[in-house]
Amino acid sequence: MRQRPQFVFCHTRGRMTHFDLILKNGRCVLPWGVETADVGVRDGKIAAIGDLRTSEAAETIDCAHLHVMPGLTDPHVHLRDPGDPAVETMETGTRAAVLGGITAVFDMPNTAPSITSKAQLDWKRGYAAEHSWCDIGFYVGAGKSNIPDLAALELEPNVCAVKVFAGSSTGDLLVEDDASLEAVMRSGRRRIAYHSEDEYRLQERKPLYAAGGPHRLHAEWRDVECAFLGTRRLMALARKTGRPAHILHVSTEEELGYLRDFRDVASVEVLLNHLTQYGPEAYDRLGGYAVMNPPIRDKRHMEAAWRAIADGTVDTIGSDHAPHSREAKERPWPATAAGLTGVQTLVPMMLDHVSAGRLSLSRLADLLAAGPARIYGSVGKGRLAAGYDADFTLVDMGAVRTIEESWIASPCGWTPFAGHVCHGWPVATVVRGKAVMREDTVLGAPAGRPVPFAETHRV
Repeated sequence: MRQRPQFVFCHTRGRMTHFDLILKNGRCVLPWGVETADVGVRDGKIAAIGDLRTSEAAETIDCAHLHVMPGLTDPHVHLRDPGDPAVETMETGTRAAVLGGITAVFDMPNTAPSITSKAQLDWKRGYAAEHSWCDIGFYVGAGKSNIPDLAALELEPNVCAVKVFAGSSTGDLLVEDDASLEAVMRSGRRRIAYHSEDEYRLQERKPLYAAGGPHRLHAEWRDVECAFLGTRRLMALARKTGRPAHILHVSTEEELGYLRDFRDVASVEVLLNHLTQYGPEAYDRLGGYAVMNPPIRDKRHMEAAWRAIADGTVDTIGSDHAPHSREAKERPWPATAAGLTGVQTLVPMMLDHVSAGRLSLSRLADLLAAGPARIYGSVGKGRLAAGYDADFTLVDMGAVRTIEESWIASPCGWTPFAGHVCHGWPVATVVRGKAVMREDTVLGAPAGRPVPFAETHRV
């Protein structure tokens, strides 16, 4: 194994500075292809891309042998804050993000309490300004009691989307009936993000499964039809109302084929776990540490997800980072808490998929940078291009490294990918021109900012 490249930081003193930062000699993953180039940064923005050998900078990072990717976004995380700090906080969750090469996250609303009002959103925005290591956007939760407020809430600054739980999961948010779902869709105009499972089928099937059964029963209870039925209902209502939908964590071959006929109103997210793990092997090996909603399914669904990556059906990839304590994960099923850690391992695992030939670095940048920016409308994110935020994920595709639980920053301290050998690794994270992680070291203090979105942006 070749030695990993060392970072060289040069500081210019006593002469005029043209850039604040230059990334030198990197293989830049640009919107139009991969090219060796320098990137110049000024005032937190990309100011130039090209041959900058005659330019000066206050700081230079030698990126020879590295790929310079646009800053990668995890658009689906549950930071559990407010909630249980023994499991996760915004500080620890965003620390995990930058350690894993993520420059921005979009945080889900099913906290304790849930983020369903302007007052709660105001608190979270203020809290994030002091505790987030990376930039952050916020979902607001839809419940039956706040439907009249959603049109105003979705236009609040830094809101990435309204989140609807059409099937029950962790937390107390649930909008399961067609009348309420239609009312949500008619309150506002932005794309809504959905957890798509059919609650009625879930409850009908629940008595069929005895307590203490094997964890693989989780995928039988929350079966393919549960997800597919939920998505069919949502698409009928989306077409009826004209309200665009983003179907989160699509997990079945049936849904992926069906959603291709709804591109006028639907976009698609898949999860790393559904691209990487499959049952019953995952349940036999991991037990409760494989339990999530919607569940890990058999191999044909994983293979269908990869075909959907290849043909462009999938718009974004997320981790659905949803930590729980070890005690909660080790309860007998069905009392096992549903949710897996993932924000810190998303990029290393996806780079391993790149090394295995399942997708290119350019497609990965589309799914984890340009895709989230396009679907949610984030301003200044998603591309290596002049004028965009100077967010970069620097990766070494020659690195070979094993994921270890001692590396995990979340207080719960576990990962379902422990022991996985990754070919490719994020070695630095740069947010708005400032290196916040280098070689497993988090730098400085939390300085993340709330992400602006096009339909809520106020200059």
